[in-house]
Amino acid sequence: MSKTVFVTGGAGYIGSHCIVELLNANCQVIAVDNFVNSVGEENGESAALKKVEIITGKSVTFYQMDLLDITELDAIFHKHKIDCVIHFAAMKAVGESMEYPLLYYKNNIIGMLNLLEVMERYNCYQLVFSSSCTVYGEPTEFPVTENHSIGQNITNVYGKTKYFIEEMLEDISHSNEKWNIIALRYFNPLGAHPSGLIGEDPTKPFSNIMPFISQVAIGRKTVLTIFGGDYETPDGTGVRDYIHVMDLASGHVAALSYLFRKHDRIKVFNLGTGTGVSVLDLVKTFEKVTNTVVPFKITGRREGDISIMYADAKLAETELNWKAKHTLEEMCADFWRWQTMNPNGYRAKDTTKIQNGH
Repeated sequence: MSKTVFVTGGAGYIGSHCIVELLNANCQVIAVDNFVNSVGEENGESAALKKVEIITGKSVTFYQMDLLDITELDAIFHKHKIDCVIHFAAMKAVGESMEYPLLYYKNNIIGMLNLLEVMERYNCYQLVFSSSCTVYGEPTEFPVTENHSIGQNITNVYGKTKYFIEEMLEDISHSNEKWNIIALRYFNPLGAHPSGLIGEDPTKPFSNIMPFISQVAIGRKTVLTIFGGDYETPDGTGVRDYIHVMDLASGHVAALSYLFRKHDRIKVFNLGTGTGVSVLDLVKTFEKVTNTVVPFKITGRREGDISIMYADAKLAETELNWKAKHTLEEMCADFWRWQTMNPNGYRAKDTTKIQNGH
């Protein structure tokens, strides 16, 4: 698939892993990032994307920029002939979105509007949008299919921005038949590239659970805080559909391939494993796989969280020819490899050597 793909948020956790798969699929990649959720270097380069180039042996064209700057965005589209866009760039933490709603609405929605406007200006109508299972709110039936209602019981601002953007995409796809859009509603990404060279390196205290678990295991934090132990689940902790980030990455390549095969104007797919795992089960699996101990304490529920969420991903299997392949054990092992090889994340001067014999 020889296409030039514009990747927003390309230096981030999911974006960088996706670019590995895009390069392996012979795509040319132009990536942008403002380093809100990722680590940048003093010269404006991405620490993660330099590792991506090592992994693949291929180069990435990178620009440090913010989608709120439509002039700079326009200049990039003017300079390059872009075939399609994968849009990851967003502020993405549930808890943070509840504290700073205006920041989330401005960044996520205006950034999307600017991107769509520039895409249309340059006759680029192929888009894969990074959506989220949060658009389903608190689900009423399981597993959650793409036909489940969206927008009605959304418990956090982050999820609302994803829902509003999906509604925008629906509207533009009806107004102009040239648009060809896939929205991927993904569940909870974990893991890292099996090389250990790239992984998740949070820049904020608001983060996914796996970095917290591994930082407790490696001794950088003393205890894991689990929010909520009184949900109506088998062990009282929240249940999620954890998916390996490399499965998520391959799902985006499958979606791009679909876009150039079919023209549905807009199509939605869940990307998940179809299996619900509690937070406590995740911690126990991590301890078993890595032979570590992760002390934890259970506190009150966190505003914006829901109790249970797991996917029905049969539509992606049928139409995208995609299915999650990695196990929960592999997610834990791959993340631990990243953590032990890079105890300070991308901030370490030499992150390619294995530390402490792991």
